[in-house]
This record gives sequence, structure tokens and C-alpha cells, in this order.
Amino acid sequence: MKILFVGDIVGACGREAFYRHLPGLRQEHALDMIVVNGENAAHGRGLTLNISEEFFEAGVDVITMGNHVWDNKDIFQILDYNPRVIRPANLLACNPGCGSVVCEVGGVRVGVLNLLGQVFMDPCDSPFAAAERELEALKKQTDVILVDLHAEATSEKMAMGWFLDGRVSAVVGTHTHIQTADEKVLPKGTAYISDVGMTGAYYSVLGTDRKIVVDRFVTRLPQKFALADGAAQLNAVVLDVDETTGKSRSIVRIAIAET
Repeated sequence: MKILFVGDIVGACGREAFYRHLPGLRQEHALDMIVVNGENAAHGRGLTLNISEEFFEAGVDVITMGNHVWDNKDIFQILDYNPRVIRPANLLACNPGCGSVVCEVGGVRVGVLNLLGQVFMDPCDSPFAAAERELEALKKQTDVILVDLHAEATSEKMAMGWFLDGRVSAVVGTHTHIQTADEKVLPKGTAYISDVGMTGAYYSVLGTDRKIVVDRFVTRLPQKFALADGAAQLNAVVLDVDETTGKSRSIVRIAIAET
């Protein structure tokens, strides 16, 4: 089966780019499933109920989150309303929502697991321990499992890739908004990339107005961030997974720039 994973969708610019290019990607790659990281979808901060519904109407199967999961109050309603929106599994157990979901796509059961990194990030439980815990339940339902590790450090992401090699179909990194060129299938059949990248404004700094960010670095004075607009980019990967074994055959990096 073919699974499209779209990197952090940032604001209206990113959402519109995703909607524009999805039909072409669906046709070109014969997609069976679509997963997006939506933690920046609502003007760069969290996710709203309306935006989540727009994603699902467009054909998205699962939305993952990250460290901005609680930035919009709608998320509490969303997590109660739709189990296909998942938050990092290694947040406190008392937090609302779930860190994984299994959905059926074209007769195939697919598990999606969301994790948050610890290095240079806000405090959270070990993503490695959470992965072990969640996989114990997911493996009873399916061997096709996609992991979104929302983390800062490439070393932590790579360690997770090797930790889960042969046990999940793919480990894809999100959060840094910069697409890496290290996509590969690890020896035991797990597809890996350190960061899928960002879907948002092309002429920006991580989706934010570049002048504001540059001025902040130059002057070291506080600046109110604002999202950039204009030309967009879409970063994603397409995973080709053997649904009978859960092993990946390939991972293809997608980088579309509307320049």
C-alpha cells in the first residue's frame, strides 16, 4: 500500500498548498492512505475543529500533533470527538486523547503512533518507553505501523529509527520544518527520514515572516511573530509498505516549491 505523510502544515498558506497538490499526488502515487502533522495548522499554533474537519473532508485519514498540541482550546473537543486526531503518547497519562490509533483503509488495518522527543523539548516521558508500551497493543491488531516522532534532535530521531527497525513500517521525523535528505529503508524493513519538512510559505523562516525573524536575531529585541504568505512549498514522503508483512519497500521524498 502507498501512504502519504505530509510534514508540519503551517497556517492557511500550508493548508491551501496541501489542498492544491493533494489531487495530483493522489493520482501520481496511487495513494491508499494520507497522514498529516497538523500541530501548526491553525495560524501556526495548534489545530481548530473546523480545520480538522476540512482535512478529513479532503481525504486525510489521521492527523498527528506535537509540542503545540494544547495551543488551541479546540483540541480538547477534537480529541473527544475524533480518535483519528492523536497527540504524543508520551505526554502525561492524565492528558486527554490517545497517542495512537488503528484505522482500516481499503481493507487493511494501519496503526499510527505519535511520539514527542525529549532533547531540547518541553518535559515529557521517554518516547522509547512509550513506543514499547503502545506497540504491545498495536501489534495485536496490525503489522503496518507508522510512527511520527516530533523531535528537535536528529540523533534522537535516528536512535528511534534503529530502536524500532523491523518492528514498525516507518519512523518519520517532524518538528524542525526543514526537510532532510536521509530517507532510507533500514536493514530490517523500517522506512526512515529524520524530518519530513514543512508545508507552508516558501520564502519564510520555518513558515514565519522572514524579516521579523532576521530582525530578532540581529537586534536580540522581542518581536511578535507572524506567519509568512505568498509562494508555498509542500514537503512529504510516500511510503510503499507490504501490507502482509508491515515492511517498507521504499520511501520517496516529495518537495514541491511554488516559486
